[in-house]
Amino acid sequence: MTRIGILLFDGVEELDAVGPWEMFGVWANQSSETELVTFAAEAGPIRASKGLTVHADRGFGDVGRLDVLVYPGGRGTRAHLEDESRLAWLRLQRDQVPIMASVCTGSLVFAAAGLLAGRPATTHWGSLEHLARLDPTIDVRRDERYVDDGDIVTSAGVSAGIDMALHLVVRLAGADRARQVRRTMQYDPEPPV
Repeated sequence: MTRIGILLFDGVEELDAVGPWEMFGVWANQSSETELVTFAAEAGPIRASKGLTVHADRGFGDVGRLDVLVYPGGRGTRAHLEDESRLAWLRLQRDQVPIMASVCTGSLVFAAAGLLAGRPATTHWGSLEHLARLDPTIDVRRDERYVDDGDIVTSAGVSAGIDMALHLVVRLAGADRARQVRRTMQYDPEPPV
């Protein structure tokens, strides 16, 4: 059983959390090999960046074992960059969770916690310079939708989290399962502009 936890917090960018949730949720619905949970510092309602209210099923204390932790981005991450207790919690998770994944500016929090030192990573195009300033040893990948560095996977802005999640389905369950998820979602981007 693969347990995936998507972190929620006030100011989370909706699609950063819900895009990966949808990909992983389709996988979970197609088989019994995945459990998907949302969590926050404390369980309960979370007001996202554009006003959507979502619910964190669990808190930090009772989320349990995770195989993948997804840290979305959004305006709410700004306060996390200097929140020493949150950064310490994140470093502890790094020691326990096999795959740490970020979407958009979630990678800035990873960098502030020291998780990206000397590693390749990406973030939203508008925050690439901020990522480089947080830790000059990061190999900032400016043109990639996601960067898989084994135990840490970062993705670019907002919709890139969907691609990253689908990539993780390939890694964790194989290309055939990922194709099933993609087909179910009818995910075949051809933007109109």
